[in-house]
Amino acid sequence: MRKYRSKKVIIDGITFDSKKEAHRYCELRLLQRAGKISNLELQKFFELIPAQREPSTMTKTGKEKLGRVIEQSVKYIADFVYIENGKTVVEDTKGVKTKEYIIKRKLMLYVYGIRIKEI
Repeated sequence: MRKYRSKKVIIDGITFDSKKEAHRYCELRLLQRAGKISNLELQKFFELIPAQREPSTMTKTGKEKLGRVIEQSVKYIADFVYIENGKTVVEDTKGVKTKEYIIKRKLMLYVYGIRIKEI
């Protein structure tokens, strides 16, 4: 059983996590065809916190060897990103706002100055 009872939907060969997300994709696709938005992207990654590593070392040949990763990076994956009236819009179709999502939403504003548009 899927988390939060959402059902996957396939449109144009693209699998969406919910009916709501698939419906929004159709709306955005029409807006792009009508010239209201441009550069529609799906599932775009934003790095919020880079990976944390141990200090780098030098090899015998003088090349830098990166330290091993001790904490993975934190990323936010936007459902949709597009340009509207010359501005970048980041959208997320939300059914349930988890604590993790709320923290990432705040980090998007802090790191990139982008407010996520929730649908």
